[in-house]
Amino acid sequence: MNIEEPVGAGLTRVWHVSDVLVDTNTEYQHLVIGRTAQGVSLFCDDERQSTELSQLVYHEALLVPALLLADKVDRVLVVGSSEGVVSQISVAAGASVVDHVDIDTQAVKLCAQHLPYGYTAEELAGAERGDGNVRVHYTDGWEFIRTSTDRYDIVLVDLPDEQDGTDAQHNRLYGKEFLELCKNLLAPGGVVAYQGGCPTLWRNSTLVQCWRRFEETFTSPVYFGSDEHEWAFFFGTSVDSPVERLVERLATLPYKPETIDELTLRGSTVPPISVRR
Repeated sequence: MNIEEPVGAGLTRVWHVSDVLVDTNTEYQHLVIGRTAQGVSLFCDDERQSTELSQLVYHEALLVPALLLADKVDRVLVVGSSEGVVSQISVAAGASVVDHVDIDTQAVKLCAQHLPYGYTAEELAGAERGDGNVRVHYTDGWEFIRTSTDRYDIVLVDLPDEQDGTDAQHNRLYGKEFLELCKNLLAPGGVVAYQGGCPTLWRNSTLVQCWRRFEETFTSPVYFGSDEHEWAFFFGTSVDSPVERLVERLATLPYKPETIDELTLRGSTVPPISVRR
């Protein structure tokens, strides 16, 4: 099986899937899990979401800066991120409660059954029951956040990339109104974390839009562009001198990142000039 993934205007790349483990339409998306040259890989609507080779680079870039910026890491809210990796890292970093919200029940269950990273089927079953630190909620992220009265040290949103010119149902979770709702759920010293998009010049339009929303919403937005992935991540905070805080707290973080060190933190926090302009 070949999957043709759109990566920009007039551009696609082709993934060869040598062994198809899952090929199905859930209520919300076309989902494929199969073996590629990068190991077992997850595709949603023909877009690569994660691969065995690079998933840790991606998930650490998404979460580790938030762990370092937040005043404390006790309660974490995750919207999307079907694989469950960021929930596991949050617990390893000290979180006593991780509420994981995902609208696509079937996608989360299939990831747990077939991906060699993230939740196992047994871990997911326990999280569905609310046993332990992680609690899984199969519901719309917008409604969960709009109606929640809880407060969180980190609110993390990990969705497929925002889609320009479409009515993709997840686009509303990138908008300014939803970002404000996320900010309103923060405990003092809390952080909002987002997958922001791709910084490559010829596909960065949605990333620029998302960054502008963070600049309008937070006094000290932090950019983190992964050199070893093709994605950038945004962190909404009010911390003074955020880069120095990232570096200073790295050594004391209970979770020890495998793909981020001090030089990574210093070198990945300057947005590309096309984004800054």
